[in-house]
Amino acid sequence: MIERCRCRSLLSLLLMLLPSLALADETCRQLTATGNPEYPPYLWRDPQNPQQLIGANADLLKQVGAALGVEVTVVYAGPWSRAQEEVRTGRIDLMAGYFMTQERQQQMDFVSPPFLHTPSVVWVREDAPFAYHGWADLKGHTGGTLVSNSHGQQFDDFARANLRLEAVPSAKQAFEKLLLKRNDYVIYEQYPGMALARTQGWEPQLKVLDPPVSSEGLYLALSHGSPCNQPALREQLANKMKELVAGPLPEQLVKNNLERWKQQHASAQP
Repeated sequence: MIERCRCRSLLSLLLMLLPSLALADETCRQLTATGNPEYPPYLWRDPQNPQQLIGANADLLKQVGAALGVEVTVVYAGPWSRAQEEVRTGRIDLMAGYFMTQERQQQMDFVSPPFLHTPSVVWVREDAPFAYHGWADLKGHTGGTLVSNSHGQQFDDFARANLRLEAVPSAKQAFEKLLLKRNDYVIYEQYPGMALARTQGWEPQLKVLDPPVSSEGLYLALSHGSPCNQPALREQLANKMKELVAGPLPEQLVKNNLERWKQQHASAQP
């Protein structure tokens, strides 16, 4: 009799949960994603719809979603530091391009493998370069970076222990401080830095020092706070990502979007 009552109770509970389970599954057919909005050709704001992000990362994520039967909307969530907070809290489900660090792994599940690698480099004023062969040569200089940005776990650890880096909310501000001689260098990714310099007309005033400080993988990352972060979805994303990165698509999307960004910028010129 007791076992029968237990079975009835469990059956009743299951019947009560079925509508909410169905709703959760339906809700997870639509995911939101965001990323760094100053990151061409990987991500930037759509001039035709500034509340959306476009770029190689967005194109790749939408293709992955379509293959899985999931609609992915890549939205503008504010500056890079704000975008990270929106994903960390689960208000947005996915980060569309994130360097992996120990701290970030406490907040999100990273989908392996990375879909692209991007170099972070040392930017200086053309008229004020300095001898640079590696990280140690940055000591004694004042540098700039973005709030909550990472350039890989190893460099981040080295920078915290050895470098003077001043963080600001946007890449534009970091480069402006450099050009105003308030910093000696800026650490920022190569392609997005080139795009920003071209947009602002700063190319003749800036110079990149070799070698890069790092070349890190860009990952999809699911927020621990997202109700859609379930093992089945993570497995599907990982399997599809393995398939895509084995081919030429990610690099082709970078090339396509670099050209797309150049055309948009050219058409915006007076």
